[in-house]
Amino acid sequence: MRRVLATAATLVLLASGEARADWHEASSDHFVIYADESEKEIRKYSDRLERYYSAMSFVLPSRKNKPSPSNRVTIYVVRNERIVRKLYGEGDNRYLQGFYVPRAGGSLAIIPPIDVGSGGKTSGSELVLMHEYAHHFMAENAGYLVPRWYSEGFAEYFATARFESDGAVGLGLPAQHRAYELFEAKDVSIERLLDSKLYAAQKSKNYDNFYGRSWLLFHYMFTSDDRRKQVVDYLNRLNRGEPELASATAAFGDLKALDKALDDYLRQRKMQYIRVPPDRLKVGQISVRKLDEAEEASMPIRIRSKRGVDRKIAAEVVLEAREAAKRYPDAPAVQAALAEAEFDAGNTEAAIRAADKALAVSPDNMTALIQKGYALTRVATETKTEEAWKAARKHFVSVNRIENDHPIPLIYYYLSFVQQDLEPSKPALDGLEWALELAPYDAGVRMMVAARQMQDKRFLEAIHTISPLAYHPHAGEDNPAMALLEAAREQVAASSKSETAAASKSESAAN
Repeated sequence: MRRVLATAATLVLLASGEARADWHEASSDHFVIYADESEKEIRKYSDRLERYYSAMSFVLPSRKNKPSPSNRVTIYVVRNERIVRKLYGEGDNRYLQGFYVPRAGGSLAIIPPIDVGSGGKTSGSELVLMHEYAHHFMAENAGYLVPRWYSEGFAEYFATARFESDGAVGLGLPAQHRAYELFEAKDVSIERLLDSKLYAAQKSKNYDNFYGRSWLLFHYMFTSDDRRKQVVDYLNRLNRGEPELASATAAFGDLKALDKALDDYLRQRKMQYIRVPPDRLKVGQISVRKLDEAEEASMPIRIRSKRGVDRKIAAEVVLEAREAAKRYPDAPAVQAALAEAEFDAGNTEAAIRAADKALAVSPDNMTALIQKGYALTRVATETKTEEAWKAARKHFVSVNRIENDHPIPLIYYYLSFVQQDLEPSKPALDGLEWALELAPYDAGVRMMVAARQMQDKRFLEAIHTISPLAYHPHAGEDNPAMALLEAAREQVAASSKSETAAASKSESAAN
């Protein structure tokens, strides 16, 4: 009985409440938003995000191509910050205002409501989302190594976007939310700011100004043509394998002088920003629809499942999903959510049944298709039969035909060979590398591709692939990407040394 009551409480917690609008879905070129908001409000927010993306694409090199429908960022707007923190569920998150999870075929953000009707000023949760989306944008478009200060400074620079009444977007506004950091918090020396390992080694539990100082350094560099040239030199040096501080000194000059220049820059009365006029922004079609009753009932289940569950939470969510499926047995959205919940709870056959029920009504339901593929893969790994592996592969091939650029079928087609202890076919290998092109922000896929390149002795390609993860802002001290990068560099150096020695020996023999 306690579990039933807890389930009911969770449904109420995440679903609509008094004085709220109906759940709507806003679908645009780069984002899908689900919110218990009015059509007018969700459309405004969708337009705002698309203008943000377009403004960044205008000032930065970018692919400028639309992602596959399932590869867009999905944003779930829940009722308040308390629910955001409950869904995040890890560590000390008392100040959390929203979070983002980069994932091939399923990147998502969970945020509290945003008021977009009071001018161009951004709320705290929107600022968090734009900071994280800036990381997403960089991962999509900058396939090279950047140090931690640069990554965070970049995200902070673009997070302060201002949306003007005439449709223009301002980028690089002052980071007023970092004012306390910049003027009151414990100071991070220029050496610690520029040396990721040194910062990690000396990091204290006290609040410091790393983020604020990173924003300041990026703003200072990005605003000056001469300094931008220095940054290009600096990044080139880092990507050639030169140490962080040595690269910074060679490119920027005296670091103490740079530190003083930053202090002077912070004290100036006005800072430049970039105003992207409305005629330079391209916002495609935005479609808004009201969710039906069954879809609304499935939203709490979908949000928790998409966030990711552990064994305990999976056991709770699957009970909610079954209750919803009893009320709406013919609704594909509810059956697809049940398929995901059953799979997460370890109930493979039940997941397949629910997926098939959803697909009988909606053959292209991508959640049902993907969950059935996961379940078929689990059957194959457990039974280890050729028939089961063929069924899993055949399924992912059929999903690929429905949505060619969905990364998950490509990844799992490749894994079906690896997990069966077979050499992947060329289409499987090509598909894996294409999956990384489609989802370059997914660290797991990037590691998978780099490991395969190392196995194939394509060391230079492995260096290129793994470099963006070397100083990943959320990696731990034992970052495996850095270890893999160093191993690839050692192999390249050894190969170069062998070639030099062979050439020298050949020249001696000729003489």
